[in-house]
Amino acid sequence: MRYTFTTIATLIGLAICAFNYTGYDPHNMVFFMLSVPAWVTDFFVDIHEVSVLLLYALTVLTWALVGYVADRMIARDRRGRRSRA
Repeated sequence: MRYTFTTIATLIGLAICAFNYTGYDPHNMVFFMLSVPAWVTDFFVDIHEVSVLLLYALTVLTWALVGYVADRMIARDRRGRRSRA
């Protein structure tokens, strides 16, 4: 199985974190729009009390998981098409 979407999604997660880290996202708008762990964390604790590095790591892992699920679904679809032919 090729992991094309896993790689691309991981790079997207890294780009989101790098953009936030550089300071070009001063109010964290892009980061909070695209980081699911930041959404969940904000529901339970004050976001200012959470380690930024932990949120970055969880964001990258979440995006990688989304890519992995997409790769698995594509592989399953390809296997199904081969068995039908």
